[in-house]
Amino acid sequence: MIRPGPLLPVILSLALAAGAALGQATGFGNAQDVKQPVEVTADSLTVDQKTGQATFSGNVLIGQGAMRLSADSVTVTYAQGDQRRISALHAQGNVTLASGEDAAEAQAADYDVETGTIVLTGDVLLTQGGNLLAGDKVTVNLESGTANASGRVRSVLQPEN
Repeated sequence: MIRPGPLLPVILSLALAAGAALGQATGFGNAQDVKQPVEVTADSLTVDQKTGQATFSGNVLIGQGAMRLSADSVTVTYAQGDQRRISALHAQGNVTLASGEDAAEAQAADYDVETGTIVLTGDVLLTQGGNLLAGDKVTVNLESGTANASGRVRSVLQPEN
């Protein structure tokens, strides 16, 4: 498990405004308040009451606090017995996480809302200023502020000025 340093703040804390309002430090490398409500917008929505899933398609944007995730499509799984609470999200196609200058891109992302864990897969690229981290898979825990990168990891760190 990697403890986010100067580069991995690119992965976590998309909660700039929420973190500031709560008095928390901001940046991808800091722990986040995963108890904030999750908002989803898209061009279309298909709901399956039997499975407890909803699929958002086209220009999907998901926000939790100041955390933003966009993708071509996102399947939302609601908590059993509570259709108002989201338990997990699966994003597919052109997945982007962004916060200020920090960004993460991947082919897919799975977000377990209840545990605050995001798993990015497929040509993952994380950037923060001139720093970058690339790999096949990056697992991020938003509550603890930790990350684990695997699959031919590549990193470019710029010296501080």
